[in-house]
Amino acid sequence: MFGFLAFALFASLVYAQTGGDASLQRAVGVIKSIADNTIALASDSGEQLQITLQDSSRILRVAPGEKDLKNARVIQKQDLQVGDRILVRGKPGSDSHSIAAAAVIVMKQSDVAAKQDKDREDWQKRGVGGLVAATDPATGTITISMTSFTGTKNIAVHTTKDTVLRRYAPNSVKFDDAKAAPLDEIKVGDQLRARGNKNADGTEIAADEIVSGTFRNLAGQITAVDPAANTLTLKDAISKQVVVVKVTSDAQLRKLPAEFAQRIAMRLKGGAAAGIAGAGAATGGGMGGGHARGQDPGQSSSGTPGPGGGMGGRGSGDIQQILSRMPAAALPDLQKGDAVMIVSTQGDTAGTVNAITLVAGVEPILVAAPNASQAMMLSPWSLGSGNAEAAANP
Repeated sequence: MFGFLAFALFASLVYAQTGGDASLQRAVGVIKSIADNTIALASDSGEQLQITLQDSSRILRVAPGEKDLKNARVIQKQDLQVGDRILVRGKPGSDSHSIAAAAVIVMKQSDVAAKQDKDREDWQKRGVGGLVAATDPATGTITISMTSFTGTKNIAVHTTKDTVLRRYAPNSVKFDDAKAAPLDEIKVGDQLRARGNKNADGTEIAADEIVSGTFRNLAGQITAVDPAANTLTLKDAISKQVVVVKVTSDAQLRKLPAEFAQRIAMRLKGGAAAGIAGAGAATGGGMGGGHARGQDPGQSSSGTPGPGGGMGGRGSGDIQQILSRMPAAALPDLQKGDAVMIVSTQGDTAGTVNAITLVAGVEPILVAAPNASQAMMLSPWSLGSGNAEAAANP
């Protein structure tokens, strides 16, 4: 979650620090190395920059979440470390890849990690997620349908002018790539996650923050696996199309134990609720922990984010929270003919999508309900920048 908020914060802080001088160049990124008065910066825009510190350079440390510089602390260049996030503003150097720093605003790596941990916990504690069932722009209310093993319920998500609204990029699985977006971009059928204060029975939430996106649900048999290209090809039982799925390090891969898959299949076919309760018990009891992705706000961190968790209390049977406890899988583990369920980005016109959540070992589930990937409501949320940052999202 850091990138989106921090960029705006950094921008305002540095603008205030330098008086908004339009001749100054700005860069935001992570310190890769430090040598004498030179910093190698990997910028958020993908550039490799050389930052030169001068005797007049002012270096300030701010905590994530600060909105002005009144609590900033002056530090020295020797306090900077590899991994710290900085925003630099200064005169362009001799080439387009260098800056002579006038001001450096620093968020320490340890401070960012602590803030991310706090945010993940809050998304888990005060977060809800589900499919958008209705929108009412006049009242600023969005109704979402949330599915768990105990059933489906509707939640009214109330927004105000102060609610932070973000939307996932069309072909990105990273929460940091989510952009500010107005309420009218949220459509019926989108997946949405909100964080805020809930009422007593959890049917309403006053949202401080919302992230939404349009994702694809895929389910079917694998027709080819290419570990070298990090892709698999799937004949999707839902759309009847052949889809190429790219599986990056940002994707969450899980494999259901056979007994657990059978229990879910029984539930989908209307079997005894005890069957699915037993499956929940097999994962370790309470379902209160975990965010969307195994590492996120649980493994995804975040989220992420990972953002799929926190949709219910202990014992609620939240599907994504249970999945986060399932054994991890890797692309080379998958074979032609295996059945999988996938939540992916919308993808491009060439029929290629990026996997967000992939679950293998689902043969019994797809036999019981071919559209089970929709029924089970796998979460797409990743409240972090990927596994590396999440270990960060959101």
